[in-house]
Amino acid sequence: MTNDPHGIPTPDTAPKAARSAHQPAGNRRAIHAPEVAAYWAERRRYLERIRRVPEIRQRYWRAIGMYMIRRVLWSFGFFPVFIAFWVPFVLSSFNPVVMASDLIPLLEGFVDANPEIQANTLSTLVIAWASIGFFFLVFDFVLTPFKSPYDYEADVYMRSWEQLNHDRLPDKV
Repeated sequence: MTNDPHGIPTPDTAPKAARSAHQPAGNRRAIHAPEVAAYWAERRRYLERIRRVPEIRQRYWRAIGMYMIRRVLWSFGFFPVFIAFWVPFVLSSFNPVVMASDLIPLLEGFVDANPEIQANTLSTLVIAWASIGFFFLVFDFVLTPFKSPYDYEADVYMRSWEQLNHDRLPDKV
């Protein structure tokens, strides 16, 4: 039994091609990182401890609630309204008089229409508003992920832990 450069035991009977597939190009020294493992083990232990703290748990649920409210209001409140006003404003060459003169006949036609056509128009507008809102909601969740208070607390703790254990850690942790 021999060890490859990464410290993985390989049997002596393994074909040379199989052993060379695991070896990196060039001669690198073996990477043994118990210090890195200690960092992540300490972070996991700390996260397990702080998950039991009621104040941080309450802050976590409040942060989730505020995150969801912000995302929903931003996606369903701002973007559909902005698009509803910005697109006609651009199409009227940024002239509010032209925009109003184009929209007044449409609004008069809506008011004079029978209730079935009005309901159909309103349902179309609601579907357009909801589809724009859901589109932006999905991308908003992707582009602005939730930042957990637990992770923030763990980051602060691990920075101090790194400073206390600096002599035992490798250069790039």
